[in-house]
Amino acid sequence: MSESYDFLFKFLVIGNAGTGKSCLLHQFIEKRFKDESNHTIGVEFGSKIISVVNKTVKLQIWDTAGQERFRSVTRSYYRGAAGALLVYDITSRETYNALTTWLSDARMLASQNIVIILCGNKKDLDSDREVTFLEASRFAQENELMFLETSALTGENVEEAFVQCARKILNKIESGELDPERMGSGIQYGDAALRQLRSPRRAQPQGNQECGC
Repeated sequence: MSESYDFLFKFLVIGNAGTGKSCLLHQFIEKRFKDESNHTIGVEFGSKIISVVNKTVKLQIWDTAGQERFRSVTRSYYRGAAGALLVYDITSRETYNALTTWLSDARMLASQNIVIILCGNKKDLDSDREVTFLEASRFAQENELMFLETSALTGENVEEAFVQCARKILNKIESGELDPERMGSGIQYGDAALRQLRSPRRAQPQGNQECGC
């Protein structure tokens, strides 16, 4: 039996290697921490159906390698993404300093309209923090990003990050800012019936109208 959902969104998880991107994805899908996590080679994939604003949304999530040698491979997956988690490690200034490059790639290769949430991961290691909440919050504001600090270990704010991003995309669909019919939007209707309901009804050709006499 096929899965039932109203929309399908393509998501990316991007950021430097070692920030916990794969662990975030695993925590979101499996609801548990991934104890042994090696660096992603190329791209990994996961999917999950969530409920957002009375809609059922399937997220197709592409977890990209953060190492420079895989950058040419992972960039090819950016196209047609509707949303992204941009991840840095709060205990690593280096991963935070790289955010501008990742953000630029996402907006250039995916779409200017891509909805991005900044995630300061490893919140459970607060005593080793190198990036303050306030500093990251300002970066998010300046770049029109949503922002949360997350912990793939404890699960704190992990689901909320994906849900907030999906909710923002739904709001943009409702306002007309995003068009699921546009090629490369990263959004698909869940079934043909919903597409028909959302499209304006076409006038019926006169030749097909029944005579009322």
